[in-house]
Amino acid sequence: MLPLNDDTPTDSTPVVTVTFIVACSLVFLYQSSLLPGPGETFVYQYGAIPDVVFGHAALPPEAMAIPAFSTVLTSMFLHGSWMHLIGNMLYLWVFGNNIEDVMGHVKFIVFYLACGIVAAFSHALTDPTSTVPMVGASGAISGVLGAYLLLFPHARILLLAPVVGTTYVPAGIVLGFWFVMQILSGGASLGSQGGGVAFFAHIGGFVAGMVLIGFFKRPEVRFFTPARTSSWRY
Repeated sequence: MLPLNDDTPTDSTPVVTVTFIVACSLVFLYQSSLLPGPGETFVYQYGAIPDVVFGHAALPPEAMAIPAFSTVLTSMFLHGSWMHLIGNMLYLWVFGNNIEDVMGHVKFIVFYLACGIVAAFSHALTDPTSTVPMVGASGAISGVLGAYLLLFPHARILLLAPVVGTTYVPAGIVLGFWFVMQILSGGASLGSQGGGVAFFAHIGGFVAGMVLIGFFKRPEVRFFTPARTSSWRY
């Protein structure tokens, strides 16, 4: 199921959300322009490799571009494929503007990056000696989803679903189901080798968003905002 829109209004222009979307898109366009060899090197230079981040190993000197700990940040702007990028940016577009609106632009930058950092370490700690680079904005975006769940659980999310087409579903159901699926998938992935989806990054980011939103939102913004209307459209 893909979210297409929500019915939660905003009072400000989501300049940071749009900036993150543009930045991730430009980085991926650059990645895509590289030949396979340089492209793989680029991912290893700027993706977060647990074994390197924790200091258990190091990249060859000629492949070192930035300090290892910095890759926890840069990895948020890399993606593995067009579908990976589009899916992440769609979620950020639908949910990010509301979270940016309730805390302001500068706080949203800090919140987003903090959730991404927690997400990266949540994944890395499941296999600290992994040599597979972690890339993608989904950990940071998961923090946005966790915050949205606490603030707007009654909001209506327009979903594109197989067979039924488009339908409105409460955000609490959409995001609650998404989080449960990450937990189940994460448990099933324990002990597996190689790459794949960083489910524990999603879990860590989501929980971080739920914890941090109380410190970042404006005081007048309420948790569990009531639904705007009792009239449902399908």
